[in-house]
Amino acid sequence: MNLYKRAWWRLSATPGKALMLTGLFFVICALVLSGFLIRSAADRAAADAKRTVGAVATLSLDINALMKSGKAENGGASGVRIDDSDRLRSGQADRLGASPVVTGFSYKVEAAGQPTDRLKLYRAVPPPPATDTESGDYFKIDGVRDLLATPAFRNGTSKIVAGRGIGPDTKGGVLVLEKRLAEANKLEVGDKVTVRPFLGDGSTQPPKEFTVGGVYVSDTASSSQYVPALADPANLLYASPDAAGSLSAVAPTSEGPDIHEATFTLRGPGDLPKLREEAEALGLDPEIYPLAVNDKQYQQIVGPIARTAGFATLTVWLVSLAGLAVVSLVVAGSLRERRQELGILLAMGERKPRLLGQHLVEIAACALIAIGLAVPASQALAGTVGSGLLAGEVAEAAEDADAGKRNDYADSMGGAPQEEQPAAEPIDELDVRLTAGDIGQVGAAGLGIAAAATLVPGYRVLRLKPRQILTKGD
Repeated sequence: MNLYKRAWWRLSATPGKALMLTGLFFVICALVLSGFLIRSAADRAAADAKRTVGAVATLSLDINALMKSGKAENGGASGVRIDDSDRLRSGQADRLGASPVVTGFSYKVEAAGQPTDRLKLYRAVPPPPATDTESGDYFKIDGVRDLLATPAFRNGTSKIVAGRGIGPDTKGGVLVLEKRLAEANKLEVGDKVTVRPFLGDGSTQPPKEFTVGGVYVSDTASSSQYVPALADPANLLYASPDAAGSLSAVAPTSEGPDIHEATFTLRGPGDLPKLREEAEALGLDPEIYPLAVNDKQYQQIVGPIARTAGFATLTVWLVSLAGLAVVSLVVAGSLRERRQELGILLAMGERKPRLLGQHLVEIAACALIAIGLAVPASQALAGTVGSGLLAGEVAEAAEDADAGKRNDYADSMGGAPQEEQPAAEPIDELDVRLTAGDIGQVGAAGLGIAAAATLVPGYRVLRLKPRQILTKGD
């Protein structure tokens, strides 16, 4: 008799057992497919985060490496003597920033300026009598390539309220003043001001004229007690790199002003070797001008996603192994109950592979029905469970980050330290998509469990002779 007919008759004759087996496979396949969907969604989210955030590489001058190379020497009280040709310049950063692996870059020119009659220092609290104010009576000037890309403006602790900020195309002597400083000096956008360079050597330099290009407001409040003018956040000026370079103690060259470091946003952490090659091609010795990748932003976003994907993978394996064990026990019990049927069929000349095939067809039929039912159920389950797990991981990561921030020291301006925050919001929801590949995977897993659960106990029974099966049942 055809084994498919026998399988159909058996399933029709025992609907309760067929329904139980189908329900068991439904639970297994729904959980396995949910795991596949969560893992696939997490992989897509990680890939999207990698494209969005990339990685940040920092280029800086290593003073110790420069001294070991013999190109710099310790000048004692005057500090390390560095030749102008060995300093890191904005022009070098500009050329490296043109690399195809770089999606954005920035750098800062540090300078200081003395007040003049056309731009006086802001003081929230006047200095006490007989206080020596000369050591701290100057502006802190940061020359930036893109003002809105700096941590204070990107994080929202500072924002432009009048005029324009400073961008890559800003030319000439442009300053952006804090609102308190602008109001104290009665300045508006477009006004001309002068600042005298502060070189730190006691010399007096002629003042430089600049244009007020914008006014910003900072959330950092001034101290209620007297502090040197340098420490007041209102006395922080932003300038174009060229403007800050004209006030810097290190004179600009044809390569531009001196910069402390430059940061480059890459398409991904894997692009760092290519950027290093291009930096070396520009004449930047990798030992003296090291490039270090900081993928902290990427890891902050991808970390919760990776942990969620790992949990989903573990769930798939545990459910598959547990399902295999349970189905094997069910099939083994069924075979023991049907030992008389098996013995009679073998005695009538039926071949053992065909008997195993009949049982495999019965189990596979239940599995296929369960897979069809599990497809719509698993998509809803994966969306709910996956997003819940990811939201929990994101919340836990945020708590860890907040705990770390509380241990940091405040910056020199009296506010909280400015952290490099991710450019993209943390991903706390998964985009679950059901694809043919996912259905194929759960189908292979379900049928694989059915085959293994049938062949292993079936072989133990059918390796015996018909007499042994009928008399012993094992």
